[in-house]
Amino acid sequence: MATNAVDETEATKATTDEKAVDTTESDEVPQTEVPAAADDAPAKEENPSGVGQGAAAVVSAALGVVSLTGSWIGTVASARQNLVGQLETAQNAGVAQQIQAVYGDAWQTTALWGGLFALIALVVGVVTLARPAFGTPGRIQAPWIKSVAWAGVALGVIGLFLAVLKYTGILLGLPSAS
Repeated sequence: MATNAVDETEATKATTDEKAVDTTESDEVPQTEVPAAADDAPAKEENPSGVGQGAAAVVSAALGVVSLTGSWIGTVASARQNLVGQLETAQNAGVAQQIQAVYGDAWQTTALWGGLFALIALVVGVVTLARPAFGTPGRIQAPWIKSVAWAGVALGVIGLFLAVLKYTGILLGLPSAS
């Protein structure tokens, strides 16, 4: 048994020496690849994420909602027009003229601001939907972006329609003073 252990040790030592000799005899030094200068630059995204289009779609929908519900600037402009109407209306003016100056002009100002927000929502939504036609060929717009942009367009059309109806007095016109 002792001889077997010595023989195995000598055999293991011989194979280890051969391996050591093999690696030291090799004149070739393994080459590591050196990255090119272009690889040092940060990698550009080949496929844009569509964040800008998504943001534009959300802005379009939000502006459409604002056109329907009213805005702070529309409220301030309406209050200002109400005050101007009160200041400019003579005391001896007729009731119809006073109603128009105090309430009618303020109502029309609110309608103008609502229509402006609706028009901006409509334009932003249409541009968002048309953008892929002018972008990278073969690049598909995310379905949620299309859905939200279409919602913005729809809300813009509805808001614009209601603003025209409010401005012309067809929708909730002023009461007659006669």
